[in-house]
Amino acid sequence: MTLVLNRDWGGYSLPQDFCDAYGIGDAWDAPVERDDPRLIKWVRDHADGRGKCGDLACVEIPDNCTDYKIDDYDGMESVIYVVDGKIYHA
Repeated sequence: MTLVLNRDWGGYSLPQDFCDAYGIGDAWDAPVERDDPRLIKWVRDHADGRGKCGDLACVEIPDNCTDYKIDDYDGMESVIYVVDGKIYHA
């Protein structure tokens, strides 16, 4: 499974170019899931991946994970996920 995370300080937001391309609206309030195929493609196609504050990147976690949570420390994100009862970080 691919998720889009912010990998820099400052907080997650969608790039306004992405929102404009898909007619989504404001980058701060757009209801786009982190595993949205349009967002994943956009982040992969635009290496800079800049939102209003952060720096977006695609992160892979196993498809067989039973649960995951996006963790945020001062805007920089990582993901904690569970596979076979064990906890992993990405």
